[in-house]
Amino acid sequence: MASSILDYGSVLPELKEVRRTGLVRLRGHALPALESAAEAVTAVTARTPGAAVEALLRLAVTRLDAGTLRIAAEYTLGLAQGTRDWPASSRRARAASVYGVSVERFRKDHEVMVLGQIAEHIVRLLAEETETPTGAAADGWGAGTHRTVEAWAGDRPVRFSVHLHPVDMLRDVDVIVSPSNVHLALPEPYKASIAASLRRAASVRGVTGEVLEDLLPQELREWAVRHGTSGRAVLPGTVAATGSGALAGQGVRRIYHAAIAVPRAGTNDYNVLPADVTRSVSRALAVLAEESDRHDPPLRSVCFPLLGSGRGGLSYQVSLAAVWAAVEAELAGGAHWDVHFVVRTAEAAELVERIAAGIRPARDRRPTG
Repeated sequence: MASSILDYGSVLPELKEVRRTGLVRLRGHALPALESAAEAVTAVTARTPGAAVEALLRLAVTRLDAGTLRIAAEYTLGLAQGTRDWPASSRRARAASVYGVSVERFRKDHEVMVLGQIAEHIVRLLAEETETPTGAAADGWGAGTHRTVEAWAGDRPVRFSVHLHPVDMLRDVDVIVSPSNVHLALPEPYKASIAASLRRAASVRGVTGEVLEDLLPQELREWAVRHGTSGRAVLPGTVAATGSGALAGQGVRRIYHAAIAVPRAGTNDYNVLPADVTRSVSRALAVLAEESDRHDPPLRSVCFPLLGSGRGGLSYQVSLAAVWAAVEAELAGGAHWDVHFVVRTAEAAELVERIAAGIRPARDRRPTG
């Protein structure tokens, strides 16, 4: 059993082995602690060597604090988009650059801390799994990363999907809606935000990881020129549609940049109004309808994060209410889009899932007594 062999001391050496070996070269490497933990914690049926272990590592890394720690962890283990086949030295160098330190200093100090934090979260994941009462695992989000939810939009039964993982792990979703500021200026790619993650994932890189084309900022500048907004802010709720760059390799075809954040003068902070979130979601769905049949095959699926719940300062509940107001109106009106939500915490995932319990029409509720 995983619980009989898994502790911090058994996990950490195997994490170091994964760091040295890389995700694409795990075949033939004995990782008994990680494999046992993956079997207990994830629902992955291994199709390729290391698939379940990789799922476990991704789940553990999502538990890390957003920012330099999580980004460095993704580079260290090759979990960042486009890095799974990088040599260990290249991954270490990129992780060191996240902290702005030399490779040698990172190796002796920061890398030890990063791997240690991942090991602790793996141990905690297993503890949570083994402590979960019988039947609770099916209802909670401790071991899963995807869920299909049945809900109601007006009088119509609808379905949507919930993803509990980083946004750049999405596969085969036509459109991702990304939060932006009203200047349509993307954050630097080393940042931890959704927009920064998508910028990194969409960029075209060389064999050693160097950026050859930073496509999203370029396309946003071209959008601004076409729409006569260069050098000035757009109205909150505006949506700028661009291509997806390298994300096309994951089945993502478009990025809709939703202008919801208004910079606060003299600060690094933003103001985000729930009404602007709702307006931007409505606009994103309208753009989807306009663009859908121009593509082959037509665009059909769209994914929303909880817009404004990062630096925008909105709570998960307020953000979700603002997003769902527009989504529900669209679906209640007869639209048949394949709607997805992507979140980074189990708390947010459970909140999205509870939509199903809160919107069923009163006449369809049955007394339980």
